[in-house]
Amino acid sequence: MLYKRNPQLNKNGELVHLLSVEGLPRETLVDILDRASSFVSVSDREVKKVPLLRGKSVFNLFFENSTRTRTTFEIAATRLSADVINLDISRSSTAKGESLLDTIANLSAMAADIFVVRHGESGAPYLIAQHVAPHVHVVNAGDGRHAHPTQGLLDMYTIRHYKKDFANLTVAIVGDVLHSRVARSDIHALTTLGCAEVRVVGPRTLVPADLAQMGVRVCHTLDEGLRGCDVVIMLRLQNERMSGALLPSSQEFFKRYGLTPERLALAKPDAIVMHPGPINRGVEIDSSVVDGRQSVILPQVTFGIAVRMAVMSIVAGNEA
Repeated sequence: MLYKRNPQLNKNGELVHLLSVEGLPRETLVDILDRASSFVSVSDREVKKVPLLRGKSVFNLFFENSTRTRTTFEIAATRLSADVINLDISRSSTAKGESLLDTIANLSAMAADIFVVRHGESGAPYLIAQHVAPHVHVVNAGDGRHAHPTQGLLDMYTIRHYKKDFANLTVAIVGDVLHSRVARSDIHALTTLGCAEVRVVGPRTLVPADLAQMGVRVCHTLDEGLRGCDVVIMLRLQNERMSGALLPSSQEFFKRYGLTPERLALAKPDAIVMHPGPINRGVEIDSSVVDGRQSVILPQVTFGIAVRMAVMSIVAGNEA
């Protein structure tokens, strides 16, 4: 049965945790995107709240630094009328040696309903989900190199908003795919939603060798990857990864894989440009592209609030 194969779903096939896009049915992804559509307009109201999570407590547990993800989760929970608790990890008991599961157990005793978890170790949200009560829900806000499902979903929402349908789209994901949990979530979501072609573009040192098995086309030159694309998703290249064995320099990377207006011209005239942020201008993408007419990077952030509202409202309505 479906729920036995996927710990995110209950016996009725309903979403109770969001741990990864991988393995979720297409109808579940579409349900989240449809629900998000109903929340986008909340931002335009004078009173930016709906009562769906009134009386619920959402605990944000960010064991890694974050600005966009943490803030949009906090805004999303607040707009759903939940009580939001942001745990200061640097001053929490985990910094004093308490185990992750003991921390979760103590917070659960404070009547937590949803844990939003970002952790440097792949699989940490799965571990937490295995040890919470049936009425408690876990949302993965990024774990190690594994997954970033809400970023993947907000990327899908953005693509659907501008392109309407996935069936005829060619999407290029460009840059440091090796270390990117966003790339993995995007690939799983795009293939599940029926995207015509997904291209992964980057130097051989930053593209996993087994990626073709995920149903994508691997390109090692930017020109090949961008030609005729409908959507270009640029990935962040972290400063600490720009030297050493994987990359000669940030300047060399930009020379070969940086998105400039000239290179963007290889894509379709109405192609959109996306980026999960934070952006390294002049490293993976030129400022004129970031601020240009084809960029939808800021709308991505706005849509992220609605998508996270959708995820939390859906899981909170179901029980394991």
